Amino acid sequence: MSSRIREQLLSFFLERQDDFLSGEEISEHLQCSRTAIWKQIEELRKEGYQIEARPKRGYRLIYRPDRVAPEELKPHLSTDRFGQQIRYRQKMSSTQLLAHEWAREEAVEGSLVITEEQVQGRGRLGRTWVSPPHSGIWMSLILRPPIPLIQAPQLTLLTSVALTRALRQETGLEIRIKWPNDLLIHGRKVCGILTETRGEQDQVQYVVLGMGINVNVTASCWPKELKETATSLAIEGNTTYHRPKLIAKILEELEGLYDAYLAHGFEPIRILWEEYAGMLGRQIRTLTPEGPVKGTAVGLDRSGALLIQRGDQVSPVFSAEIDC
Repeated sequence: MSSRIREQLLSFFLERQDDFLSGEEISEHLQCSRTAIWKQIEELRKEGYQIEARPKRGYRLIYRPDRVAPEELKPHLSTDRFGQQIRYRQKMSSTQLLAHEWAREEAVEGSLVITEEQVQGRGRLGRTWVSPPHSGIWMSLILRPPIPLIQAPQLTLLTSVALTRALRQETGLEIRIKWPNDLLIHGRKVCGILTETRGEQDQVQYVVLGMGINVNVTASCWPKELKETATSLAIEGNTTYHRPKLIAKILEELEGLYDAYLAHGFEPIRILWEEYAGMLGRQIRTLTPEGPVKGTAVGLDRSGALLIQRGDQVSPVFSAEIDC
């Protein structure tokens, strides 16, 4: 109840950002007591919000910290399901771990776990994902698609398309997809996707879709070994970005493409992926479980496998590391 009042209170402050709001006006708008309002104003102040109070005039919001808490995110949301249920922590080990726990508790599809800082962020193949505080988007989305397990990898490709579309629209940056789960700007990684699936009898039970996006991260935040390979939206765009607005756009794109995928299959996603891919027509080296394979990346097949051309032969690669 208190979190709902806080979300509505902040939303009201944002709607009337230049005005003083009296306690009576806020109480009538939120349908709660003035004592409850005072308590939530004190909680917002503890989170770093500066709220001016003047006798006979009321309260006015004069400063907002950079946060991705529900009260900051929900005013921007336009989705039906994605992000409507949120578990937020200022700091956690990994959004993936909490999302799995929530999914096992029967969280509804579209439930979102999000944090300001991960101390044990996870990437693909057990790698560590560096997640500096208050600078990126570190979140995991729970999906329950009615699809066979064999099709689950297509959700990674769908997510890469949704993220590319959303971030391009919001930043104007030339973001490209690297198969199977990275987004790049000028060849440097700005985003990674981690898709983890649980299933029974060849059907998907749930999917935890993890996304790590370097938004306002500075180069000084990364260890030495990442500074040549990683980048951020802020570095490339030479400006900072409002993270809640980016998240809302990402969830909007994800929900739209996900619903289209369930209705029409993978083919529309495949076409969009090839439009945004930055590796097609280039010579690449893939490190497959059977050994290295060199050739030209020419597209995706209808299942989502990467098609590699060597001479006159075109072969699908289902699982590999790409060394462009």
